[in-house]
Amino acid sequence: MPIKDGWFTEAEVMWPGQAMSLKVEEVLYEGRSDFQDVLVFRSATYGTVLVLDGVIQVTERDEHAYQEMITHIPMHCHADPQNVLIVGGGDGGVLREVCRHPGVQKITMCEIDPLVCDVAKQYLSASTAVAFNDPRVTLVHADAAEYVAKDDQRALYDVVIVDSSDPVGPAESLFTETFYKALRVAMRPGAIMCNQGECMWLHLDLIREVLKHCHSVFPSVDYAFTTIPTYPSGQIGFLMCSTSPGQVLRQPVRTPDPAVSASLKYYSPAVHAAAFVLPVFAETAVATVRRPQVPSLCSSVAPPLLSRRNVGVLALGAAIGASVAAVLLRR
Repeated sequence: MPIKDGWFTEAEVMWPGQAMSLKVEEVLYEGRSDFQDVLVFRSATYGTVLVLDGVIQVTERDEHAYQEMITHIPMHCHADPQNVLIVGGGDGGVLREVCRHPGVQKITMCEIDPLVCDVAKQYLSASTAVAFNDPRVTLVHADAAEYVAKDDQRALYDVVIVDSSDPVGPAESLFTETFYKALRVAMRPGAIMCNQGECMWLHLDLIREVLKHCHSVFPSVDYAFTTIPTYPSGQIGFLMCSTSPGQVLRQPVRTPDPAVSASLKYYSPAVHAAAFVLPVFAETAVATVRRPQVPSLCSSVAPPLLSRRNVGVLALGAAIGASVAAVLLRR
């Protein structure tokens, strides 16, 4: 049990040498499913906390910073998302956010571990687990890598949100090129995919590698992030992909409905765009696999003066100027 002297300390799974600690008021649940250890406790300052295999997944105080961003960035990159697939997300937070969109007609949630959903419904029923009874929802307990590869999953989804845990244990298969290929087959033309994308302070090599997998499968690939205090180093990223070539994911194509906006604590169209502006060290590492490359838009790295884009703009401007000059001279 990772609780000592009244404090929970996170396991050092993928961040050796550091660990988040929270003061515990009461242990609400402790058990093991067929896949992982599950712990729920009430903390002194962050509300109810869900922990899987020693790693914090949800706290009631800051969960919106993650749930809103992993959901509303891809949802607002699509003009009319009607059929949505959620992979993982057993705590119900992403499901809650997807259900805020009245235009969505069908939501399939594929969570491998039934116990996570059951525990969330019991202990997070006032925060994240509020939408399981929405009539648009179909809950499937299966390995998502196998589920999306079925023949009946072809060209179904407008938006896919992969709310997985870290790429160890039951979520390891959700960060592979094979999985992304199966996802693309399950996605409609113009569909958007968002995958939990780890921490740029700790996993930059992994992020670059997974983005390369995405780059080989999807014509449009980008990377965004959010800040959240109880995740490693207070930050987590999102792998963003589209089946449409040349789609600029850094700008939403629609804005939240007024009712949705009133319910949000973190996401906004301005925050959406800002989420793609990376620190220089991270931008340098992933710039070559961000596609389309639009360095003058939402970037911390200045575009080169003679980039192909700038040369094209200058050539166009020169051609227009020459045409105008020719007309004036004829007069």
